[in-house]
Amino acid sequence: NFILGTDWWTDCDDAVALRVMARAVHKGEIAVQGIGINACMEQSVSSLTAFLRSEGLRDIPLGLDREAVDFGGSPPYQAGLAALCGAGVSNDDAEDAAALYLRLLRETTVPLEIVEIGYPQVLAAVLREEPRLFADRVSRVWMMAGKWDGNPGRENNFARNARSRTAAHYFCESCPVPVTFLGWEVSYDILIGGHLKEGDILHRVLVDHHSENGRSGWDPMLMELAVVGDAEKAGYRSVKGKASVDPVTGENTFVQSPDGLQEYVEKKLPDAVYRERLNALIASV
Repeated sequence: NFILGTDWWTDCDDAVALRVMARAVHKGEIAVQGIGINACMEQSVSSLTAFLRSEGLRDIPLGLDREAVDFGGSPPYQAGLAALCGAGVSNDDAEDAAALYLRLLRETTVPLEIVEIGYPQVLAAVLREEPRLFADRVSRVWMMAGKWDGNPGRENNFARNARSRTAAHYFCESCPVPVTFLGWEVSYDILIGGHLKEGDILHRVLVDHHSENGRSGWDPMLMELAVVGDAEKAGYRSVKGKASVDPVTGENTFVQSPDGLQEYVEKKLPDAVYRERLNALIASV
């Protein structure tokens, strides 16, 4: 049972990850209780609703961090996606993202896992407001963030702006449940989605992003890892310990410990294995 956080914003690997998610939902492998959007633009809710509907998902509640307008950039595909599918909804239709997370955690009768493929400020806000609820109801966090092949490293999801840096610092220091990080170095040279057919909405997203030959697999690889639920089974080795993020620079560091509650993953297999596996998961039908 997942809650998903996404910076549904300028990059398109979030859309590839959501296809991985949707296919897993349809196979009965996972359930998604809600999605929080942690980078805000005019078409945030309408474009995500349109994509979810195109993937056969209509009843997942959406939350939005309406203050998250400070990440810069010009989103290249959301306006076209929203217009293409005629979602008929707006940002006004979404709950506040942190409020959605808290509501879902209060209402759940089973432990939830949080999958985070965007910025960490919503996750940190939920943890700060209700630390005991978080500890009681969240069983694990899966997070695409950090750069772990250097110590220190620096990566966008942690380091983008002051809010992401301070949130990442607080989350890594305070999170009371296991966290698995998939870092920038794992996926930057594994391009996913270049084989999709014309007429496939995900192909349209990639083309509008100018990534028709595929996009680095950061978010879809993290999503697949979370669906599998075990680093070893998914083809990774885990390095356990304690992560830290500098609140000023956004640099991440890691102290290894076999008893650590946090871990980052390293690839055990050739890149082609992950590429072919992900491309099969998202193939056009």
